[in-house]
Parts: sequence; C-alpha cells; structure tokens
Amino acid sequence: MAVRLKEHYQNEVFNALKEKFKYNNVMEVPKIEKIVINMGLGEAKDNAKMLESAIEELAIITGQKPVVTRARKSIANFKVREGMPVGAKVTLRGNIMYEFMDKLFNIALPRVRDFRGVSRNSFDGRGNYALGIKDQLIFPEINYDKVDKIKGMDIIFVTTAKNDEEAQELLALMGMPFTR
Repeated sequence: MAVRLKEHYQNEVFNALKEKFKYNNVMEVPKIEKIVINMGLGEAKDNAKMLESAIEELAIITGQKPVVTRARKSIANFKVREGMPVGAKVTLRGNIMYEFMDKLFNIALPRVRDFRGVSRNSFDGRGNYALGIKDQLIFPEINYDKVDKIKGMDIIFVTTAKNDEEAQELLALMGMPFTR
C-alpha cells in the first residue's frame, strides 16, 4: 500500500506540481520529508503507567518505537522539573511514512465524528502542516477496551516546499482531505 502511494507521488503528483508551479529543476519540486507524531502528556509526571500506555499506543499506530520527550526546563506552577518525562514522539520517514499517511487519510480521519475535512489554516508559513487529533481511538489498531484515558496527538507534516501554497497543493494531491 505504501509502495502504491510512493509511486503515485513519484509519477502523478510530481508531474502535476512541476506543471503547475513551472519548476525548471526536478529538485525544486516539493516532497514530504518526514511526519512527526507527538503525544504530550502533562499527567505523565504523576503517573508513569500513562506514559507507558502512550508509548505502547504510539508504537502500535505507527509501527515504530517512540522516543520519550523530557521537560527542557523546570516550571514550578506546573510542578515540572527539568528532565521529567512529559510525552512521547515518533518521526516517520520513507515507506513507513507513506504507509502512515495512507492509513491516516483513508481510514482514520473518516472515522472522526462529523468529519468535514481538515483545516487549510494550519500551515506555518514555511510549508509545514500541523494537524491535531483529539483522541487515539480513530486508528483501527487501538483496542477500545484497553484504553484507560483518551489522549490526543499532534501530527506534523514536514515538507521541502518553500511556501504554504506549494505545501497545500502537495498534500492535496497526496490525498489530504481539506475542507472545501
């Protein structure tokens, strides 16, 4: 499935982008570099079991082992000390990235209640797109009975596009369901 999406990019998406933006060099055509999935867990400082379950769920969803993210500095109001675990993240590249994209666009996002598409306003000005998901249950691999607490996640698409217009066109051609 990932191979099909990768071939689709290399053929149809690549040619469509090259035509639309009139690139002279093939290296100018934008592509998706990586996808970063981040699960921030403020409660993880009190409950180590929650961090373990988040890591396990991220590993099931992505097919790759997550990395524990730690606090960079101490904040007394949040009772967080430097070095405390506060979340988990995964960086996807290559075939695993294309597999995850295919699963996200075609299976997971349509399972969101009242889904009408993702916002076009979440670009950062440099061609990267951030998508927030409220719960991990939209992924079919997650067993509903084993979930102790609903955890959200941020999914960031990092592209080589120079601006938001190029990145939006790239993601739309790849199958991202944007709102009309």
